Amino acid sequence: MTQTILSDLLALTAASLEPAQTLLDQATGNLRDLVCKDGRPDGELLETHQSATHALSWLATYVESLRQMHGWATRLNSSSKFGEMEQLILQIAFGEYLAQIKGGIMMSQGEIARLHHMGVDGRALDTPAVQTLIENANTPAARARLVELMQSNQGHATFGTTGLDDELEMIREQFRRFADDRVVPHAHDWHLKDELIPIEVINDLADMGVFGLTIPEEFGGFGLSKASMVVVSEELSRGYIGVGSLATRSEIAAELILCGGTDDQKHQWLPKISSAEILPTAVFTEPGTGSDLGAMRTRATKNGDDYAMTGNKTWITHAARTHVMTLLARTDPDTTDYRGLSMFLAEKIPGTDADPFPTPGMTGGEIEVLGYRGMKEYELAFDGFAIKGENLLGGVEGQGFKQLMKTFESARIQTAARAIGVAQNALEVGMQYALERQQFGKSLINFPRVSGKLAMMAVEIMITRQLTYHSAWQKDHDKRCDLEAGMAKLLGARVAWAAADNALQIHGGNGFALEYQISRILCDARILNIFEGAAEIQAQVIARRLLG
Repeated sequence: MTQTILSDLLALTAASLEPAQTLLDQATGNLRDLVCKDGRPDGELLETHQSATHALSWLATYVESLRQMHGWATRLNSSSKFGEMEQLILQIAFGEYLAQIKGGIMMSQGEIARLHHMGVDGRALDTPAVQTLIENANTPAARARLVELMQSNQGHATFGTTGLDDELEMIREQFRRFADDRVVPHAHDWHLKDELIPIEVINDLADMGVFGLTIPEEFGGFGLSKASMVVVSEELSRGYIGVGSLATRSEIAAELILCGGTDDQKHQWLPKISSAEILPTAVFTEPGTGSDLGAMRTRATKNGDDYAMTGNKTWITHAARTHVMTLLARTDPDTTDYRGLSMFLAEKIPGTDADPFPTPGMTGGEIEVLGYRGMKEYELAFDGFAIKGENLLGGVEGQGFKQLMKTFESARIQTAARAIGVAQNALEVGMQYALERQQFGKSLINFPRVSGKLAMMAVEIMITRQLTYHSAWQKDHDKRCDLEAGMAKLLGARVAWAAADNALQIHGGNGFALEYQISRILCDARILNIFEGAAEIQAQVIARRLLG
């Protein structure tokens, strides 16, 4: 055993996976007995035992994270790319996450998932491999050496080899350069002035194919993988989450149309979305309903062949200057749940600064927010807003909720990618400050708790990255991945917030000043635990899948 890298590391990590999975199986069995009726999770029992079931979700996420990290390391080793930096990242990841599994996983500040909450005692982890990793893997020496190696890699967007193929790394490099040249110099100013991202940036991204990245070539897109979408979202979000999120609404709209649209709708809308001739926005959430989409009250009433919509929506991103809304509304007034909902491709007139919502039957107002400002958030009100009958997605009423559910895998994978980008931005900004800032005669990075923070940021970013890449791989190979995508989003949001918070701490008092970009990164990171399914909702969804 060396000071920094454990000998037979891959053998140790491989040997630790089985006891971790055994522990997860025990916890899952206990909770099935506790919350299931007739083989299915019971809603009331799930709520009664919510802390335990959500603890299970986090335990499962950690076990899957370790499995993907071991797989990443094994692939690198087989291609002779498993260098010292990658070995350190792996051993620190296993040492820390196994220790947290045994001692308590932070679901949030003040909420810790402990094994006894799930009715297990952790004896399954009492193996030589697990104990060796817990006691010897995540050491001060290992963290210090990792940061030493990271300093020689400062100009790169990632720390450690990601394990992606050459084509994806070429895509990463292209968008890393774009972010550094066209986004990073302006992002903080856009944030401070609460300005929309300039249309010129959107046009440049359109020319690079961002909005049609995963749309099939027959509909004007590039037909690339979800993995490519992850890399692009990651790099653009590293520059500024607003820019990294520009394509999210296009991704959602395209997925809705591909999965649920008619042939005519696919040929009409997808080429325009791909080229950014039209910009879409997603209009789902209502005041007072939040994540409970089944309680939606906005109604679309048949008016001849067309529809008239009445109601209110909130937290609508990029609503003003877009051309079409993927809009969820109730078409069956006799229903009170998801079964009466329909999805529309509702056309609107793009607004201007002077008149943001010129379309008849539609008004709106801006919601002022802490971060995630580049596209702005809005409340919308509809009063007789006209929707063409031909724009009912799929041409059949009552399918809206099911159609939306089909997009959640891609949306959560993309959100996890944005979280990686924000976390990476926090790491790079925090590291640069730690190198430059002098205290007590030396750079901050030379203080162990500062370098330790940076090391753990890099490790957790790589863990989230591998979990997200695995989710994208599953999606690209037509495998169900709602569980994996949910885990990636759940962990990614926490990692982004922790990275931003720790990077601000490294800045000390300067981090609290608006002029320093880490103040923006902290605000931007906070939204990731809320949108695309709040962390609590995400944990609930994961638990249902595990227990069902």
